[in-house]
This record gives sequence, structure tokens and C-alpha cells, in this order.
Amino acid sequence: MGSDRKIGFIGAGQMAEALARGFINQNMVEAGNVVCTDPVEVRKEVFRSFGTQALDSNVAVAENSEIIFVAVKPQYVSVVLKEISSKLTEQHLIVSIAAGVTLAALAEAAGPTPRIIRVMPNTPCLVGETAAAMCLGQRAGKAEADLLQQLFESVGRIFRVEEKLLSAVTGLSGSGPAYVFLAIEALADGGVRSGLPRDVAQALAAQTVLGAAKLVLESGKHPGALKDMVTSPAGTTIAGVHELEKAGIRAAFMNAVYAATQRADELAE
Repeated sequence: MGSDRKIGFIGAGQMAEALARGFINQNMVEAGNVVCTDPVEVRKEVFRSFGTQALDSNVAVAENSEIIFVAVKPQYVSVVLKEISSKLTEQHLIVSIAAGVTLAALAEAAGPTPRIIRVMPNTPCLVGETAAAMCLGQRAGKAEADLLQQLFESVGRIFRVEEKLLSAVTGLSGSGPAYVFLAIEALADGGVRSGLPRDVAQALAAQTVLGAAKLVLESGKHPGALKDMVTSPAGTTIAGVHELEKAGIRAAFMNAVYAATQRADELAE
């Protein structure tokens, strides 16, 4: 992707900042070609601190961008898009990262001219490890999908899905970090209960989760097969796994994803 491409952010919160920093650090765009706006002045100052431009209005962002990331709360998305709709051209690509705002709602607010894509990232974007999914809206095709793929590979991974599956993405990867944080906290508590200092227990728990996830991704092996590799007959690991199974850990995770998916569907109605 050419570094002369212009990217704008309407909403300059932490997710927008993480995306902007990732794009710039991986040479996807020059810092001087990134603009933003936000009602909170301190957020604009944060963006200025890494070389981007903070503008005074949403319209100004539209006028100075080709790719516009709409990174405001869901209830403000339509208002923002209607405000800038008269400035949108066929050259604009609108990327909404707001949960629950459908492609139809985006198109209604933005008008028929711009290309539109919905993206569901997650908070590990803040450390360059997002698990995101996208679905294509009006006038968006392979070229736009490839562009988003290239951009998001600078901050993690992104997958293309149908819009009807975005609620499931929300339930799994969107909400998933909270489930994993809970698991890390519980593992650390177990370490403390067994005598480890809190800081050591938390670091061991977090690194264990990180390493296990990397092993799944890089080995290509099924998680069950990797689990079997470390569960010796009558050993310590199978004793621990047995306790987790008795507590219903599989059902708990499955139910959490399903409940969050249903809630995402409700919010999208």
C-alpha cells in the first residue's frame, strides 16, 4: 500500500490510537497523512504526540482522508456519518469499528456514494495482537478487502466473514479477552494459594497463556492434541485437568461465547 494514502479517524480513543500507531509503525502510512478528530482535547494531543494531525471537525477529517475509520460509540455512528455524508465521494472507504451498527444502517447514514466495511477488532490491538473480522458492505470488493487485510496485519490478524456472523465474532474474539483475563487471574490466584508471590504467579500465568496460544497458532495442531502431549498417565497435569472438567470449564466457555453472541444480536436489533 502506498504510504501517501490518507487515513482519518473520527473518534481518537484507545482503539483508534492503537490502529493509527500500528499502521504508522509498520509503514502502512506516513504519520503526516493521518488525521483525527475527537471531542476530548487530550485525545487529540495524544494523536499529535506521534506526528499525526488533529482537526477541529468530522467534516474536516472527511475532506482530508480517503479511508475513514469511524471509531465512536455505536449510538453516535449514524449522526457522524450523516454529518459528513455530503463530503463523501466514490474514493472514500468508510470503516466502522462500532459494535452492533449494521451495514444497512451505515449505508443509510452515509449515503450511496462511499465504499463501506464493518470491522470487529478487540483490545489486544493495543499491543499489536488483535483478532479482528470484517464484512464488506456497499461497493466494497476484493480490492478493499485486500487493503484492510494489509492494514490489519500490522496490528494482528483479520478474517473475512458474512455480516450475520459478526455477532459470533463479538461473542468469541470481541469479548474473549475478558474471558482470558479472568482465566489468567484465576490461574494466578491458584499460584498464590499454592505459595507463589503474587507478581510471580501473575507473570507465570500470563506467559503460560501467551505461550500456549502461540503454540496452537504456530504448530497447527488441535488444542486437544497439545493438551494430550502434556498430560502424563497419573501425572500432575491430568489431575488438574480433571478438576477443570469436573467444574465444567468447557461448558462455561462455550456458554459465555453463546451468551455474548445473543446479547450482540439483541443490541444490533
